[in-house]
Amino acid sequence: MIEVRQARYFLAVAEELHFGRAAARLHMSQSPLSQAIRQLEAQCGARLLERGNRTVALTSAGQALVPHCQILIVEAQRALRAVTRAAAGQVGTVLLGAVTSAFLDPLPVTLRRLRAAHPGIQVEARELDSGEAVRALQDRRLDLALVRLDHDVPGLTVNALRHDELIAALPSDHEAATGPPLPLRQLADEPWVLVSRAVSPAYHDEIAAACRTAGFSPSAAHHARSLHSQIAMIGCGLGVGLVPSSTAHLHLEGVSYRTLQNPPRMVELATVTRRNDPEPGVRALLAALHDER
Repeated sequence: MIEVRQARYFLAVAEELHFGRAAARLHMSQSPLSQAIRQLEAQCGARLLERGNRTVALTSAGQALVPHCQILIVEAQRALRAVTRAAAGQVGTVLLGAVTSAFLDPLPVTLRRLRAAHPGIQVEARELDSGEAVRALQDRRLDLALVRLDHDVPGLTVNALRHDELIAALPSDHEAATGPPLPLRQLADEPWVLVSRAVSPAYHDEIAAACRTAGFSPSAAHHARSLHSQIAMIGCGLGVGLVPSSTAHLHLEGVSYRTLQNPPRMVELATVTRRNDPEPGVRALLAALHDER
């Protein structure tokens, strides 16, 4: 059985790839750290690190061990926090991951409502893109995600929180920046700013599907890592894009919004949890979120 201390030592070396730097990070000398890693290798029955004169590299066995040590440390930290908070009269912690826009709406009102109804429930929030949040849920580094997702994921429960219409976001000096509802086909030959599919597959695919329905495929001139950076890049005049209508309240300089003829609808936000997870804090936060609908 690998101990938390061993996992911390191994991860420090695996991340630094240098025993001296890892020892400094752990506030210990290099010799006992090297000995601890040798003991761990003996315990595992495999070489975890390849050591050169000035280099350290992970073996395939070491690479396989890294994510398990990460999970072990996270679970140990969660256990310590649970004990500490229980001793202080708190009843639970929810690890929440959410896309950027969720921190503007609906989380401000939702979290105030949760604190009022359940003062003993603590929420630790992280800003994550949709793909990262799903992986963190699967690795048990999150309890609940609020992301853009329109399909089932094995082992997870996905429930649409709300839908939204898509609108066009254009540079303010674009010739189509004002006027009546815009035919999406009119933007077919424009350079597009898209959120990378690796960041948010559902959002990217819904934009692509809307364009295909209009008879074209968008020419991706630039890729963004979030909805907000997408809009900011459009404000720089780099191209056009489609965004949820709920983002129109983001009055970024240089950006104009146009409604579309026959506007396509998309899943703007969905809640994602592990299947059959009875955590009471998760249930309370889900209830508060759905009360905002």
